[in-house]
Parts: sequence; structure tokens; C-alpha cells
Amino acid sequence: MQLGTSYREITKISFPIMLGSAVQQIIALSDSVFLFHVSLDDFGAIGFVSVFYLMIAAIGFGFSKGGQIMIARRMGEEQEGEVGRTFYAMLYFELALALLLFLFMQFGSYYLFALFTDSDVIFYKMLEYLDYRSWGVFFSFSGLAIIAMYTGVARTSFIVIDSIILALVNVVLNYGLIYGKWGLPEMGIGGAGLASTIAELVALILFVAYIFYDKKYTKGYQLFKLPQIDWELIKTQQKISSPVVAQAVVGFGSWFFFFGLIENLGERPLAITNLARIVYLGLSIPCWGFASGANTIVSNFIGQNKREMVIPLLWKVSTICFVTTMILTIPLVCFPEYVLYPLFGSNEIGLMNGTDPNLSVSIITEARPVLWILAVILALFSVGGVFFNGLAGTGATHYALMIQIFATIFYIAYIVVVIKMTNAGLVWAWACEIFYWLLIFILTYRYLKSTKWHSLKV
Repeated sequence: MQLGTSYREITKISFPIMLGSAVQQIIALSDSVFLFHVSLDDFGAIGFVSVFYLMIAAIGFGFSKGGQIMIARRMGEEQEGEVGRTFYAMLYFELALALLLFLFMQFGSYYLFALFTDSDVIFYKMLEYLDYRSWGVFFSFSGLAIIAMYTGVARTSFIVIDSIILALVNVVLNYGLIYGKWGLPEMGIGGAGLASTIAELVALILFVAYIFYDKKYTKGYQLFKLPQIDWELIKTQQKISSPVVAQAVVGFGSWFFFFGLIENLGERPLAITNLARIVYLGLSIPCWGFASGANTIVSNFIGQNKREMVIPLLWKVSTICFVTTMILTIPLVCFPEYVLYPLFGSNEIGLMNGTDPNLSVSIITEARPVLWILAVILALFSVGGVFFNGLAGTGATHYALMIQIFATIFYIAYIVVVIKMTNAGLVWAWACEIFYWLLIFILTYRYLKSTKWHSLKV
């Protein structure tokens, strides 16, 4: 199947991917909102540990990119019969990877968190959350393989339905398990981890059921013939994916490092930063969705031998992404007390657990300068993220990794100077993201303008 270049088709492909690729962000947002009403410690802990789990999820997401790019390329070349073989190679690897990361979370996270956390309360709350949350990695990574397959063939409509159901199940179970409602145990932050794991299991079951329901459309993909492990195909996928995974680990790892430095400043700055993180995750959902869509679209067009269309196409995608992101961002930045207070306003649950009645108002007020910085960050992310993922879609993932590493070295050096050496405050600390995305865009665009990537094979 060969894709077109209209704004309508770009949106049709990218919107479902937007939700599917933002599943972990949606879960993190839900967990944070509910735990804010438990205590400041729970709110700080979930902010820290959810960044860690996002890094875990990003590893699985990154490895699925290799399969997604290959499937999109085969579809552009009209080789639909190769889809199933590519999908199963991706799924086998994702399950093996899930096992390794599960073991690390169960037995290695204690020592990792000890390096970054000063507060014993936050430290043990993070471990409590991860004790339940780590089981979800098997369901999450399997779901990522299915999402990558449907994204690669540009049949993304059910991703929307599945993502909505996952979010709803997570919200309902969060309310029941965190607060002890409907006869369920009151588990606090552990309940958030268990709720998210169950929600991912439900979403996976629905996806598998949909594959069988969708059989008449996917029959040509050879999905119902379980192949043997194809080590060479797995190796090829990992060659494409490894730089993408490294980009994700470096990117989220630097963010984890950022939160570690903020945690050392105390509970209040950590709470404000966590609020900013929640806003950032929510408003960046269009950026991640359109950026992931750029992977598929670019790879498909290269499969059609239309390399000259790549840069104009990326400008189209980034334009839609920028407009969508700003429509969501500007009202929140201008009127945060009206948008955020309904989510974080104090209630009787928070009061019973010792939450200051004016806590949410004061944190939102103190976070306002950071929110203005976020508006600039998101404007740059909406363009830079699309072009950067478009670069990965060309197959030039090793060059993309070089760009990521260079930008991250700058990022880490900047936040160490700002937080540790100059104590310039949260606004200047968050401003590092502005320079980061600006650098990403300049280096990516410069490479795409060359013809070095035209000879790459996937």
C-alpha cells in the first residue's frame, strides 16, 4: 500500500498513532493526578519513578521502531507477504527483552534508585510502585509490537479504541485501588502500579481479539502462520532499532538525571517540577504521535522511490503538529489555574491524608513561569521531534544517535551548571529543553538537506 501527501491523510495516519504511542504518558498522567490527592510524598515519588518506567517503555518502543520501519518499507514496495514474518521477529525479541527488563526492575532498581534518591520515604514508595508495575512490561511490549505492525501498514483506527479503553480501565482501577473504593484494598502508590498493569493486560487481550476479527484484511500479511525464529531478520531489525533505543535511553536517562538533581533540592521544587512534567507529558502527546507517524510516512515514500518528497512532507507533518500542539498549549499556559485546578484542586481525600488545602493553588502559581518555558519547548519539539523521527525513517539511525548523544551531552552539562553550580532556579533548569530541541532540529535538518541518506537500504 502506498501513502499520499495530503494533510488529511497525514492526520488520519498520525492521530491514532498519537494515542497509541502516548499510552505510557497517559498512564503516568493518571497515576500522578490521583496520587497528588494522597500526599506530597506520593506525588513526588510517582513523578520520579514514572520517568524511570517511561525509560523502560521507551526501550521497548524503540526496538519496535525497527519492525515498524521495515513493515512500512515493505508496504511501500508492495510486498505485503513479508509483514507477518517481520512482525513475529519483532514480537519474539520484544518478549525476550521484556523478561530481561523485568528481572532488572525486580532485582536491580533498588541499587539504581539508591544512587539518585535522598529521601527514604520517596525511595521506598518508588520501589513499592515498581513491585507491581514491573509485571506490566510483558503486556506492554507485546502491545507495542502489535501497534508497530498496524502503524507500519497504516491501518491505525483500532489503536484509538484500544488506547481509550486502556486509559479508562486505568483511571477506574486507579480510583478503586489507590483510595480503597468499591471494596478494593486501599493500596496507595502500589495500587497505581497494579492498576496500570491490569489495564495493559486488558488492552493486549483486546488487541489480540481484534487481529482475529480483522482477519479478512490482514490475511495477506501472513499473520496466522507462526514462523520459526528468524535470527537474521531479528538481527536486521535490531541494527535499525538499536540507535533508536539508544536515543530513547539517552533522552529519558538525561531526564531521569534531571529529576535526580531536582529531588536533591527538596520536596517543594520536586513537586513543582513534577507538575510541569505532567503538563509536558500531556501537551507533548501530539508531538510524539505526529513524530511516530513521520517514521511510517517517510519510510513508505522511500519505498516508493520518492526521496525528493521527504523534506516537504516533514514540513507538512510538523506544521500540523505545531498547530495542534499550540491550540492545546496556549490556553493552559495563559490560564493554568482554570485548566489545572479541576485536576489538582484539594478534596476530602487529600485533606484526610494531610494535604494542605491551598497546596494545589500555590504549586500552580509557583509553576507559572516554568509553564511559559514549556510553551517555547513544545513549539520547538513539535518541529524538531518530527524531523528527527523522519530522519530515523530514512534508515539513518546511526547518524540520529550521534545527534542525540551530542545534544544530550550539552543537556547534562547545562543542568549540572545551572542546578549544582549556579543555583539559577527551576526556570533556567527547564530552559535546557529549549536549547536541546533547537540543537536537534538544526543538526537533523542539515543532514536531511544532504543526499547522504539516499543510498541507505532497509
